[in-house]
Amino acid sequence: VQLQASGGGLVQAGGSLRLSCEYSGDTPSIKAIFWYQRAPGKQRELVASIGSGGSTNYADSVKGRFPISRDNAKNTVYLQMNNPKAEDTAVYYCNARAGWGRTSEYWGQGTQVTVSS
Repeated sequence: VQLQASGGGLVQAGGSLRLSCEYSGDTPSIKAIFWYQRAPGKQRELVASIGSGGSTNYADSVKGRFPISRDNAKNTVYLQMNNPKAEDTAVYYCNARAGWGRTSEYWGQGTQVTVSS
């Protein structure tokens, strides 16, 4: 499984930005896709996830602001960043858990999001 994250950039607080994670390879084996953030000086944190059946989970800090969705026809998962705050500034990574027996983890490259206040 390969992952390609894109869509980062500079956004004003209160604006919006959409991140994309395009996945390829053995896509039917993907069980869930996750978005993580790594803010400056902090550890990587889980932001949101979406399962193969469409179930979603969110960190409390983004609940109600950053909906996650997927377009199976485009093999892409989106993270819609609405009303971002300065503390959302981070490098965002997409991650996939996949496998037919043993589950493996796959990472895309990060995409930088900078929120200006």
